[in-house]
Amino acid sequence: MNRLIIAVLLGMFLLPGRGQAADRRTPVVVAIERAGPAVVNIRTEQIVKRQGSPFFGFGDSLFADFFRDFAPPQVYKTQSLGSGVIIDPRGYVLTNAHVIEQASKIFVAVPGRAKELAGELVGSDERLDLAVVRIQGKERFPYLTPARSDDLLLGETVIAIGNPLGLGHSVTTGVVSAASRRLPMGDGVVGHFIQTDALINPGNSGGPLLNINGALISINTAIARQAQGIGFSIPIDLAKRVAGDLIRHGRRRPVWLGVIPGEVNTALARSRGVGGVLVTEVEPGSPAAAAGAQPADVILAIDGEEVESPAEMLQLLSGYPPEDRVVLHLLRGERELDVTVALAPLPTGYGLRYGERVFGFRVTDGQEGVTVAAVTPGSPAAKVGLKPGDLVAEVGGQRLAGTHDLGAYFQDHLGELPQKFLFVRGDRGYYVDLP
Repeated sequence: MNRLIIAVLLGMFLLPGRGQAADRRTPVVVAIERAGPAVVNIRTEQIVKRQGSPFFGFGDSLFADFFRDFAPPQVYKTQSLGSGVIIDPRGYVLTNAHVIEQASKIFVAVPGRAKELAGELVGSDERLDLAVVRIQGKERFPYLTPARSDDLLLGETVIAIGNPLGLGHSVTTGVVSAASRRLPMGDGVVGHFIQTDALINPGNSGGPLLNINGALISINTAIARQAQGIGFSIPIDLAKRVAGDLIRHGRRRPVWLGVIPGEVNTALARSRGVGGVLVTEVEPGSPAAAAGAQPADVILAIDGEEVESPAEMLQLLSGYPPEDRVVLHLLRGERELDVTVALAPLPTGYGLRYGERVFGFRVTDGQEGVTVAAVTPGSPAAKVGLKPGDLVAEVGGQRLAGTHDLGAYFQDHLGELPQKFLFVRGDRGYYVDLP
């Protein structure tokens, strides 16, 4: 009898019991069990071609330049790894654009599968750093339905999951430090991200950020290298709008608001402690005109997100597909009001027409590149002496391969004035700020 009692006591202390395991099933464990099967590893291959040289070690020397055209190009493969999350049972994977950048082949490792599966790029948006990859095949996959990110609480627990090496999940936890952190992204663009102290390990880009209930609230995208415990992720409200457009159309369709934005004066920004975007013009027949927006209005926020520059306004609008509605919070005189705008698809050729109206020259595709076809008398272009036949080689530091590039640049930089152009006449180039 005594031996039986001793054996029972030893079993209680030395052997893990089912009740003990059940006690350890915290909400984090449950959330990972729910979301884990949908978190995948993405491996890409890139084909890189580099012009070879028989003079190894000479770098960009005279010898290398002289023989560059005679040496065969060197072709080699590079690989990169990232993460993603399946958001549709048909195998649609949401990830970052930089994860699949310049990929010639895409492979997806799904948890529980011994072999990688081939993936194909559905569409990507480098500006918003989002992409959709589809796992090839007709089978159904475990998936995680995008939830919402507009109700996040400061300090609430979040879970970052990735599959950086294809060997298994990498899990970190933390809290929400900011529900909408404004972050400079270069070229005057400001993005709005969720900031968290959940560690985003290398290779975890594109993986999901979950709340304590296991709901998909954002896509992990970056970590601040100069600081510890600061990571950023793309709100799922933005990501699912863009993903829907990429899945249905293969690209993000630009939207038309119908206002020409401008900078507010310094006095207004100082008096309010925040800037805004000045409505310099409301285009007739546009969505903004139908909603009642007026010239001299100041756009303070779009769907609750504050805006302080034309570039930031365009960045926010780029996260909406046509037919969506947005609420503009306006300052009109001393009164603040909200107007709801039904966005529309950007009219074909809008960027080039905007450029002709604002800068005063029309372009065409010529044999040597983007060529000035006509100059409007009295326009900024006419005042600096631009003539038909001149080449438009560059705008804003961006080289132009055709009129499509110029139109796309104007669309992405509405209201940002002046713009620096490189015009070429004969064998001479001229940098000119217009207007």
